[in-house]
Amino acid sequence: MKYSKDEVIQYAQEEDVKFIRLAFCDVFGKQKNISIMPGELPRAFEYGIAFDASSIAGFGDETRSDLLLHPEPDTLMPLPWRPEHGRVVQMFSSITYPDGRDFGCDTRNLLKKAVAKAKSAGYEFTFGAEQEFYLFLLDDNGTPTTVPSDWAGYMDVAPEDHGENVRREICLTLEQMGIRPESSHHEEGPGQNEIDFQYSGAVSAADNVMMFQRVVNTVAYRNGLFADFSPKPIESSPGNGFHINMAPTNSENDAVFNSMIAGILENIKDMTAFLNPSENSYRRLGRNKAPRYISWSAENRSQLIRIPAAAGKYRRAELRSPDPFANPYLAFALMIYAGLGGIERSLKLPDSADINFYKASAEELSRFDKLPDSFREACKIASASGFIREHIPPEILSIYCKL
Repeated sequence: MKYSKDEVIQYAQEEDVKFIRLAFCDVFGKQKNISIMPGELPRAFEYGIAFDASSIAGFGDETRSDLLLHPEPDTLMPLPWRPEHGRVVQMFSSITYPDGRDFGCDTRNLLKKAVAKAKSAGYEFTFGAEQEFYLFLLDDNGTPTTVPSDWAGYMDVAPEDHGENVRREICLTLEQMGIRPESSHHEEGPGQNEIDFQYSGAVSAADNVMMFQRVVNTVAYRNGLFADFSPKPIESSPGNGFHINMAPTNSENDAVFNSMIAGILENIKDMTAFLNPSENSYRRLGRNKAPRYISWSAENRSQLIRIPAAAGKYRRAELRSPDPFANPYLAFALMIYAGLGGIERSLKLPDSADINFYKASAEELSRFDKLPDSFREACKIASASGFIREHIPPEILSIYCKL
């Protein structure tokens, strides 16, 4: 349900809400929040709530540290794991300077601008997220261990799969928050799981990714487990992917759909520092169905971009290189700009690579360009990229790549 400001205030009164969390994230996509009491809602909506930005990664130093959070009423959602009496709810917030200007490192606002630019050009894009995570046991002190919660394999069931009830609780919690998971199952790695979401607009899809990780972490801990979203938690096992499904709203149009993919392929190396923002990310790529080469094909899971078996309005392109350490707002924004650029320039999609990259010969592989081999290389490419400098503020580029 989309609430107005007055409806949020009324909801807080009628539903015994005692705490309202104003949520945002740092430039790396780590969620933050500040809690206010219901009586502060009118002030929050009219003026914003101040916070110390100097303590948030990438938000500046102590010289000009005041920023304001402005809650968005249409993002109101309950936090079901909190008490029913004296309830806790959350709203995502935009960030401004005290003089009202948009804060340049508000990555959620950067995604909004990308959506607006696409819309002004006559295009809209929907996104669906698939994130993988491992579950590890906690020791008697509540400290994470390196022992997986089970040793089950792909789509196994109980009793081998110990994560079945945890995934069930995660999905039911998300539903109570108005977030609709599409499917869930055990993944290939020991203790590895995946939950997929239905498609939605770019901003709501990125918000859902933020809340998904928070719900998974919360539910896992309540069940005596630790959820690990890192790209490569176990060296000898598959890494965690953040597969991003993207489609223009008129995905039946072959020319638009193909040019969108061509635009992403053209800019993928430039974007990689933001899609795979850690050294650990590059230990995943090129192994266990994680791509290394810049290519596309239908259905083929060894490709960078695959077109899943779906027709009509369900057709989409799945980008398989990102991992869960990526900030979803930056990832989706860059994909929109790249896809939109491809559409506006009517880029021609290269021939599909209908080969298995994990079994291909060296001669076959030599025909394809590769993703960066390290985060350092990815940052070097991003720093020299006109595409990145056009769409990513210099402060964020500098923070990511420590220029």
